[in-house]
Amino acid sequence: MAYEFTNSKGVKYYLHFKDVNLKGGRIQRIYYFARDIRDGALDAVPDAYKVIETERTGMPILKKK
Repeated sequence: MAYEFTNSKGVKYYLHFKDVNLKGGRIQRIYYFARDIRDGALDAVPDAYKVIETERTGMPILKKK
């Protein structure tokens, strides 16, 4: 089951990850929230991060602890 976050407006978001290839050839993992469950959904928030909600739009984002 994907990690679910409900913001203050009642909209549900699900946490996902994607490994992207940077110009220098390095692979970096990015995390993002989507309103639906897609490939790459995560079951929990990574240990070094916490979920916060942006004040203006209500979108959830990950922030390092």
